[in-house]
Amino acid sequence: MAAVATSSQQNLDAITDDDFEYVDEEFNLSHPPQQPAQPEPMIPDLFKQPPLVKDDLITDTSRLQDQTVEHCLPFLTTEDGPLDVNDYGLPKLNREKHIKFLKQSLGPLPGRFVAVDASRPWYLYWCLSGLAMMGEDVSSYRDSVIETARTMQNESGGFGGGHGQTSHLATTYAVVLAIALVGGEEAYDVIDRKAMWKWLCSLKQPDGGFQVCVGGEEDIRGAYIAAVIITLLDLPLDLTPDSPAYAGGRSNLLTGIAEYVRSCQTFEGGISSQPNNEAHGAYAFCALACLAILDNPRRIIPSYLDVPRLVSWLSYRQYAPEGGFSGRTNKLVDGCYSHWAGGCFPLIEACLSPSGSGSEKNKTATGLAAAPESLYSREGLIRYILCCCQDQTKRGGLRDKPYKMSDPYHTNYVLSGLSSAQHQWDLDSDPLPVSEGETTPTLAALGADSVWNVFPYIDENDQIYEDSDRVRPIHPAYAIPQKNVNGIRGYFQGHSGFAST
Repeated sequence: MAAVATSSQQNLDAITDDDFEYVDEEFNLSHPPQQPAQPEPMIPDLFKQPPLVKDDLITDTSRLQDQTVEHCLPFLTTEDGPLDVNDYGLPKLNREKHIKFLKQSLGPLPGRFVAVDASRPWYLYWCLSGLAMMGEDVSSYRDSVIETARTMQNESGGFGGGHGQTSHLATTYAVVLAIALVGGEEAYDVIDRKAMWKWLCSLKQPDGGFQVCVGGEEDIRGAYIAAVIITLLDLPLDLTPDSPAYAGGRSNLLTGIAEYVRSCQTFEGGISSQPNNEAHGAYAFCALACLAILDNPRRIIPSYLDVPRLVSWLSYRQYAPEGGFSGRTNKLVDGCYSHWAGGCFPLIEACLSPSGSGSEKNKTATGLAAAPESLYSREGLIRYILCCCQDQTKRGGLRDKPYKMSDPYHTNYVLSGLSSAQHQWDLDSDPLPVSEGETTPTLAALGADSVWNVFPYIDENDQIYEDSDRVRPIHPAYAIPQKNVNGIRGYFQGHSGFAST
């Protein structure tokens, strides 16, 4: 537009009284009538301006927060770059670029990536999961995943970050989910379930939690990952006599997990990695997803967590004008918490789903008030993801925030958060009865059998994104598509015959 304005000014400067009529005619012929101005995109004021309330105390933290808002606002208000946006000020999800980025990340990487050699299982999961959410068929990677996973599995059970590396629950989780994503009996059979079971028994602790590796730390990640692996692989619950938690055979792999999760809730209401540590968004997801696997969320989550305080803490993690989530108090928004914090809400909303009828329809099974609507701003999160988290250069992929590099980690978890915001999960089953005197099942993970129905989330207002920008839904607890959860669970439920002694 600047070039047009300059050219027009030069033409006007050339006009004199003698040739006014001629030049005016020429000017009109060579410049068509001005088109009507395009209407302003429909962007709520909440996402177009700095916060109205600010703390007078200036600190390094507040300066960083102000800088982040300054970086995000041009993207949120469509002032940054010549991107095409819809009537609501949102660019499209650039599927082709993001798919290309993820596929390249599954191939040979430059030498500097040797620093993340122990994260190879994670690269498999992040890239395959991201591709699956984008609608790609990842079964074509089955042979490569099988070959890679075999080199990472240890005879003592579990998977390490690479050949000869110590087995760790985090890398085991990533490999098992990668195998579930590519599917197929040959892939499932790579997993040595008996060795896995014995290894998990060695990690089980008397207080109900799990170490992440033999002799390693015990934290909420261990509890969640153990619940995922036990239920996906249909492992026996009996403990081996040499397990630290054996207790004369009176406990099993599920005993005390819910109590351990409860011990990690902090005074703020959030969840910490271990008792008495700082609350963190990722640990909140681990806690909620772990409980949802152990039992029906309507019963178990309110039984073991202070839900109102947790909702309050999570709500404070979503910022405006950015719309995204932070992971901790006084921290900046980060795209990955679209999943770790945003992904908590489907599980909480499930536990607050109404039960009964008539006068009881506004209460949950545990007496808490039912959630009549979404507990967080889905619009805000979607705006942050599509406006601020997409790398619009030829690189593609998704990122933490503007001016950060895209990477497979953020690409996967930003897409997971987008999927969560675009869909609504409803429980289609009430809690099954447990033994007298028990508050949660210990003889079976009943939550793993909960029936979840998923629907596109319909806002009372208009949908702000295009239908073509909707990604595929993922299971709210297992973080992979439900069909892949059903596939691997169904296979091992039919092949559970190894001796547990």
